[in-house]
Amino acid sequence: MQAKFTNRALKDLKSIDKVAQKRILKKLKFFFDSPDPLAYAKQLSEFNDGDYRFRIGVYRVVFDANSQIITILRIQHRREVYRKR
Repeated sequence: MQAKFTNRALKDLKSIDKVAQKRILKKLKFFFDSPDPLAYAKQLSEFNDGDYRFRIGVYRVVFDANSQIITILRIQHRREVYRKR
């Protein structure tokens, strides 16, 4: 599967410290290199910003998935990602 980052997700990633950035990107690469990345994801219910999420330490990567492309929407700390805006 291919990964596509939205501008908002890239901005979120840049706001995180460098050590956590490397950890998140390394884990995302691991997920995308596996045969079925959605096996590591949790489907979200009653959440309007995305359909799935990966858990990477205290960070959550919220994304939408179709047949071949995963669109990463947000990358935030777990206490902030589910808050209503």
